[in-house]
Amino acid sequence: MNIKPLFDKVVVEALSVEEKTKSGFFLPSSAQEKPQTCVVVAVGPGGLIDGKEVTMQVKVGDKVLCSKYAGTDFKVDGKEFTIIKQSDILAVVE
Repeated sequence: MNIKPLFDKVVVEALSVEEKTKSGFFLPSSAQEKPQTCVVVAVGPGGLIDGKEVTMQVKVGDKVLCSKYAGTDFKVDGKEFTIIKQSDILAVVE
């Protein structure tokens, strides 16, 4: 896979979703929440965006917390990814 996001875009892959509740019930995929914790897979170069210089604050491999409904989902080689703006990343998880 070779994805090169443009400008201030970041490609993330969601970490696994809990399929079972704490009490042991299995949840169908329609009842599961969209994961907010992701791993950064690719980072755009940043640069001049809307007249402002944007420096990328994340790097490949960072675990990040993203806005719940941000970005656009897509599949490559059967794996699901989301492309988001850097501003949709709320925090880096350490």
